[in-house]
Amino acid sequence: MSTGKAERLLIADDDPDLVEAYVLFFETYGYAIQTAADGIGALAAYSAWHPDVVMLDIQMPRMDGRAVAREIRRMSVIPWPLLLAVTALGAPSERDESLKAGFDHHFVKPAQLPVILAAIASHATI
Repeated sequence: MSTGKAERLLIADDDPDLVEAYVLFFETYGYAIQTAADGIGALAAYSAWHPDVVMLDIQMPRMDGRAVAREIRRMSVIPWPLLLAVTALGAPSERDESLKAGFDHHFVKPAQLPVILAAIASHATI
């Protein structure tokens, strides 16, 4: 069942089991999905594909998720993609750092996927 909202979703996380779970969940809602296992791969996929939503782990090899978010924001693509941090970093200061880097939301693992879906849906109606 599609939400009728954002159709392209890029998911980047270095945990292949989490990526698989995320893909299974979001495909159920009709999202076209690409994945990356590190920050460099995420940035390359974003540049080539221009998804509506980018879901990034913060602690990834080769380039962390915050660096990826800053680079995406520097590209000044209009409309901006919705950037979601999904990370094990749960301290309030970590959330603040994510927002400063350009993320729209900061979710702490284990993330509730229906909550992330609701955040995507609410953004798409704005």
